Amino acid sequence: MDVLSDVLAVSGVRGSAGARIGAGGAWGVSWAGQQDAALYAVTAGMAYLTVTGEAPRQLMAGDLVLLPTGISHTLSSAPDAEIHACDAAAAEAARREGSLLSLGDGETQTRILGAGYSHDASTATPVFSLLPPVIHIRADAADPDLGDTVRLLGRELARPRAATEVLLDRLVDILLIQLLRVWLDSGSPPDMSWWGVLRDPLLLNAVTRIHARPARDWTTEALAQEVAVSKSTLNRRFIAVTGDSPGAYLTRWRMDLAARRLRDTDDTLETIAESIGYTSVYAFSRAFRRERHLPPARYRTAARSTGRPAEHRVPAA
Repeated sequence: MDVLSDVLAVSGVRGSAGARIGAGGAWGVSWAGQQDAALYAVTAGMAYLTVTGEAPRQLMAGDLVLLPTGISHTLSSAPDAEIHACDAAAAEAARREGSLLSLGDGETQTRILGAGYSHDASTATPVFSLLPPVIHIRADAADPDLGDTVRLLGRELARPRAATEVLLDRLVDILLIQLLRVWLDSGSPPDMSWWGVLRDPLLLNAVTRIHARPARDWTTEALAQEVAVSKSTLNRRFIAVTGDSPGAYLTRWRMDLAARRLRDTDDTLETIAESIGYTSVYAFSRAFRRERHLPPARYRTAARSTGRPAEHRVPAA
């Protein structure tokens, strides 16, 4: 059981490739934060990234940067460059045709690949919201695999062929995971959040067991016995790293699993309740309403009315 894979799957994280940017001379472009997360890979030259509340950040060739919450931002040739709003239609046409989205008034010197990510905001287990506002992986710290994927992505964007859309989306998903691996391995201490679990062997062991058997009647004592520590030690470590108790984590994860089943399958409430460890529909419904502020049946109706794309659905279990 891989906890990060599990959370990314349940959270419905989906990537989509953007355009190749080619810029020269004086240039600057702004994005209004239309994706849940945005990623850029500088393949040649340099650029400045500016987000609200932070000083301009210089990006060099080989650098990657993830904006986990998709906040409004600008890319430019210099911190004081004139900024223009991104031409969304031109960016889409460039991606579709395999051409460059040209910026500036000079010979192309800077090249950047862009990607966006979306996720199911109804999940309670955080994917992007508790990451730092900007994750900057410098070229000298990047894993070689990152460079390989960026090159594949660039070649596919430049030469659209049969099934390019599918391949691009898969490469963008791979790029996100590789970037997160590098960030996790960097040792940069996160604020108190779920991400700290992935850096704590004891908590990762405990959470892996919860994910592997969510329907088990887990108590803090039973979980502590499984990972060979005292109940007080496990509870203290959980709170110190995540801010929550093991029981609170278990409940949130169960509700995330239930929410996905309600939205994406026709499983009965009895089936869903049993699959996540509730012995009655009444107990499940009460817990679900407490966490999601809607009873399960109403949540199912509301979630399906949003028109989630059919290809994102999962088969009934």
